[in-house]
Order: sequence, then C-alpha cells, then structure tokens
Amino acid sequence: MDEPDSKPGLLERLSALLLREPEDREQLISLLHSAYERNLLDAEALSMMEGVIQVSERQVREIMLPRAQMDVIDISEPPEQFIPFVIETAHSRFPVIDGNKDNIIGILLAKDLLRYYAGEEFEVRDMLRPAVFVPESKRLNVLLRDFRSNRNHIALVVDEYGGVCGMVTIEDVLEQIVGEIEDEYDFDEDEDNIISVGHDTWRVKAATEIEDFNQALGSEFSDEEYDTVGGLVLKAAGQLPKRGTHVTIGDMNFTVLRVDSRRLYSLLVERKPVNLEEAAEAG
Repeated sequence: MDEPDSKPGLLERLSALLLREPEDREQLISLLHSAYERNLLDAEALSMMEGVIQVSERQVREIMLPRAQMDVIDISEPPEQFIPFVIETAHSRFPVIDGNKDNIIGILLAKDLLRYYAGEEFEVRDMLRPAVFVPESKRLNVLLRDFRSNRNHIALVVDEYGGVCGMVTIEDVLEQIVGEIEDEYDFDEDEDNIISVGHDTWRVKAATEIEDFNQALGSEFSDEEYDTVGGLVLKAAGQLPKRGTHVTIGDMNFTVLRVDSRRLYSLLVERKPVNLEEAAEAG
C-alpha cells in the first residue's frame, strides 16, 4: 500500500499562513498565485487580493493627484463663472480655495449647485463641507478605513511643512484594488518613459516632459502651456479621454492606453506615414 503523501496540500499551507502572524507577504502572494494556477482563483480575484495586500504597504503620496493638477473653485468667483468649469470637468466634489491652493476652506459638492438652478437663495460658503487633511505618508489602508468611518470621499494631502501638495479620493484608493490591473500597457517604475514598440511607434508615459519627448522623437511640440505629453493630449482632447481614444496632434497619432477617473498614465504614439503626394505638393 502506498504511503500517504506527507507534503502539505494547498489548503493546509494556506491555513498555516493565515493562522500565524502575517509577516511573510511574499509567501502569501506566492500561495495566491499557486491557487490561481490550480484554477482555485480567477485572474480578477487574484488581482484584487494582491491589491488588498499592497494597499497596506503604499502611502498616499504614491497615488495622490499632484497639486498642479487639482481642479479647484475660487470662492471669489460667482457661480455663473465657475459652473461651466464644474460641468466641463464632471467631478462630483471640488476643493474650494480662497486665493490660493494652500488656503482651502472647504469642499463643494456638485449636486449642491442644483439649488442655484432652482432659484433658491444661493451662498457658496454656506454649502461647503469641511475639508479633511491627511499627511502624504499616511498608509492607504488606514486612509480607506478613515474614509469609510467618516463618510468622506476626498482628502487634501499636506507635506511636512503643512502645505497642500495634492489630493486623494476614495475612488483613487479603491482603484488600487479593483482598477489597477497590470497589463501589457503598464510601465515598471524603473523603465524609460519612452519605449519603442515598432517602426515609428512608441509607448510613452503621460508624465513624460515635452522637452524630452521632442528630443527623443524629433518633434517640435511647444511646452509653453503644458509641461508633459499628457497635458498636450488633454488639451487636444478637450477633456479627460477614455481608454482607446485617438487624438492627432501635428504629425503624431496618440492613443490612450491607460487612464483612470482622474489622470492619464500611458499613451501609444505613432508617427503618421508621409503622404508622398502631399509632400510633393509642399515641395
């Protein structure tokens, strides 16, 4: 008679891990991958579990929307001036400033602007919700718990000197679990900003400086209004484009590869083929 296999099975190993202090994250992730390979988890479930684990290791500064990209409303502006901006950006919540982004006096919910159209007495200051400030070093799992317990959906991020350096929403945190699924379009942090993927075709990080882009691809885009390639595409699109959106700027075709609810991450850039007839006419 064959002796029973003494090697512990998958469930036994998983139980052993869960019953002791979770100090070995690498082993836990390896076990989850093993479960996926055995068809005990599908790819989406595996990705979500890895996201949950990584959330406790990441800090707010890693996912926040930088201060320069924050869409804000100045309390000194009349509603008829900032409401078109609210409609254009389509956010549900806006930090309200008094003069500059270091002086945030509250949060305005877009739905509260319905009172303006209803003809009710309208005073923006009276409708502001308290602004919540968090340090940029705060762990995402702690922030998510705070969001849930305090019923807040947005927080302003401050640096060690108390200055506002960005903002983060509950959607940004949740996207780390359910929305940040790595695919063939993702870049590793240590990879170059511009990667050639074929003849006259490149994958480009949206955060790439326009000056660096011009130097690498021989283009001549202006960086007077925007510093990054992502800013250039946003201007041409007129709004935050969806994944797969095509935008043509000059002799370049840009395709959005990766984007979330607030920012662009990566683009596919293709140089348009030269039209010989047009080139001959131009010559």
